[in-house]
Amino acid sequence: MEIQAKSADRNLLLEFSGELDHHGARNALREVELTIDAALPKTLLLDFGGVTFMDSSGIALILRAQQRMQLLDGSVAVCNVPPQARRVLDAAGISRLVTIR
Repeated sequence: MEIQAKSADRNLLLEFSGELDHHGARNALREVELTIDAALPKTLLLDFGGVTFMDSSGIALILRAQQRMQLLDGSVAVCNVPPQARRVLDAAGISRLVTIR
């Protein structure tokens, strides 16, 4: 799992590529938290366009990011979600907590 970060004007874009499973999620989660803490964004956009596989670990990552952003009075959105990952998110009802574009 690789994450590319782009930050400007308190907007943070995190682009994910690879498999977001229990093997990659631990490091990805740590990297997301550190990047949020460094950037202190008002808006966080998680771009899953490069995700080739996702299990429930992706849900945990989104929820942790959302909790971190709540502490900053910020918002989270997820975009470019591939069909397999979208099925996982839909089954968990994540769209009730974060915007999925």
